[in-house]
Amino acid sequence: MSRGTSRPVGSAGDGSTPPVVQERGPAAGLRVALVHDWLTGMRGGEKVLEAIAAHLPGAPIYSLFAFPETLSEALRRHPIHTSFLQGYPAIRRHYRHFLPLFPAAIESFDLTDFDLIISTSHCVAKGIVPGPGAVHLCYCHSPMRYAWDQEHSYFPKRRGPVARARNLILTALRSWDVASIPRVDRFAANSSFVAERIRRYYARDAEVLPPPVDVEGFTAALQLAGDDPGTADAAAPGAEGYALAVSALVPYKRLDLAIAACEAAGIDLRIVGTGPEQARLERLGGARTRLLGRVDDEELRRLYRGARFFLQPGIEDFGIAAVEALASGTPVVAVDRGGVRDIVEDGVHGVLYRGSEVQDVAAAIDKFAQIGFNKLKLMERASSFSSATFDQRFEATLVRTLERHAELRAYPRTEAR
Repeated sequence: MSRGTSRPVGSAGDGSTPPVVQERGPAAGLRVALVHDWLTGMRGGEKVLEAIAAHLPGAPIYSLFAFPETLSEALRRHPIHTSFLQGYPAIRRHYRHFLPLFPAAIESFDLTDFDLIISTSHCVAKGIVPGPGAVHLCYCHSPMRYAWDQEHSYFPKRRGPVARARNLILTALRSWDVASIPRVDRFAANSSFVAERIRRYYARDAEVLPPPVDVEGFTAALQLAGDDPGTADAAAPGAEGYALAVSALVPYKRLDLAIAACEAAGIDLRIVGTGPEQARLERLGGARTRLLGRVDDEELRRLYRGARFFLQPGIEDFGIAAVEALASGTPVVAVDRGGVRDIVEDGVHGVLYRGSEVQDVAAAIDKFAQIGFNKLKLMERASSFSSATFDQRFEATLVRTLERHAELRAYPRTEAR
C-alpha cells in the first residue's frame, strides 16, 4: 500500500494493515481513503474533514504532514499517513517554504488498494493519483488562491530575484494543477463562488455543498444568555454595541477597511484572530479598535452575542464566521462578493455592499443603522448550514457520485466528463 513515503503518525497503525472495508452507508463494501492537504489545526477545512470522516469509520487519512496534537480526538482515531515532508525538521514552522515539493509529495502516496478516494482540497490534495477503477470525489474549498487569482494579494512584492523565482514556481504549480484535474471524477464546492472559480480555472462543474457549522452551539448560547429570539430585534436602529470581525490577520481580509470605517463612524471594533498583519493593524487602529487575538469558544460566543453587527470586508470562499454570527442573532455587514452571497440576503440578514473603499463600508454601516433585524429570522437562516444538514447533503452527494461512476463504467463514453 505504500512506496515507502507514507509515514504513519500519532496513534495510527504501522501502514501495513489492509484498507478498512466500509460496513454501512453509501460506501458500504468499499475501501475508502481520505486525503487532506495538511493537518496542523482544527480550522474550517479540518472540521469538514472531521464531518466526512464520521461517515467513514476507520478510513485512513493521507496528508502531506500532520501534527496530531493539534487535531480533534475524532480525527486522531483514524490512521494518519504522511508524506516524506513529515521528516523535515523545519516543516512545523516553515511549511509554506516547501510549496514546490507539494505536488511530488501528494503523488508519492500509493492508493491502488482503494475503491473510493475523498479529498478535501485547497492546495494539492485533489492531485492525488487514484488507482485503476477508483472513484475520486474532491470537496474543493478553493482552487489555490495564491496560484490563480490572488497571487498579488498574497505576494505584494513583484520585483527582484526572489519574486522572479516565485513566479516561475507558481507558473509550474498552475500547470500541474490543471494537469491533475482529470484525476477527479466529481467536484463538490463549499459555495457558489467557489463553484464558479472551479468552472473558470478547471473547466469543470461542481455541486455546491456548504460546510458544516456548529449552529446549535451558538444558538444554545444565545438562549442560555436569556435572549428571546422570537421577540427581540437584533441591533435595532440606534442600538449601542460594537462591530465584530473574526478573521485571520492577513492582507486579503481587508481589515484595514474595517478599522478605518468604524473609526470614521464612531463605532467600537473588536477583532478576533491572529496573523502576520497584527502589527500593522495595531498601528492603524485608534482608541476604538481592539485586537483580541485568539479567544476560547465561550468568549467567542459572548462576543458574537454582544456585537451590534458582524463586519466582513474581505472576500471569503464561504464564510463560516458569518453563519456563526447569524446563529448568535447578530446581523452581518459584508462586501457583496464571495460565499457570503449564499448566506446573507441583503436587508433581511444584514447589509451587502459593493465597492472596496472606506466610504463603501461606512455607507453600509449607515444603511445598517436604519434597519431592524429579527433574531429569529437570522437564526433560521443559520440553521440551513447546520452539521445535520451537511451530513444529509454529503450522503446524497456521495450516492450521486457512486451512481454516476457506475453508469460511466457500464456505458463508457469518449467525451470528457
